[in-house]
Amino acid sequence: MQLKVKIEDKGVRELLGNLIDNLEDPKPALRAIGEVIRTSVERNFASQGRPDPWEPSRRVKESGGETLTDTARLRRSFTVEVGDESVAVGTNVIYAAIHHFGGMIRPVHAKALFWGGASNPVKSVKLPARPFLMVQKEDWSEIRETLGDFLTRRS
Repeated sequence: MQLKVKIEDKGVRELLGNLIDNLEDPKPALRAIGEVIRTSVERNFASQGRPDPWEPSRRVKESGGETLTDTARLRRSFTVEVGDESVAVGTNVIYAAIHHFGGMIRPVHAKALFWGGASNPVKSVKLPARPFLMVQKEDWSEIRETLGDFLTRRS
């Protein structure tokens, strides 16, 4: 059995034509989705962790400020890179992973670390995970809306 559909409505024909045209180059949609994610990362920093608050750093406990934002280098480093069929949001800051995932820092070329201005050396420092590069539940509706807008926009 074969089903054929003939669309007589000019508006629907236009909409389907735009959908086909827009699918030929997904880069604008991917860039827009990447910007939604990058903005979500900014909100993660501004909220000091979402949905769960980050454990405040020692610096913040002792002298105030915001965790992971001493110089704001990490916070300002996120970029969006668009490929033909993909989008990547990331950073080239070398210490991003240890802050995102947490972990132990141990000396590589010395016997001890002088951590955070402490006068006594330590053998290791454990950093808690403070996840920042993640899409939050509430971001998905904005991603769906962005994709819907792209698919139905007029060429």
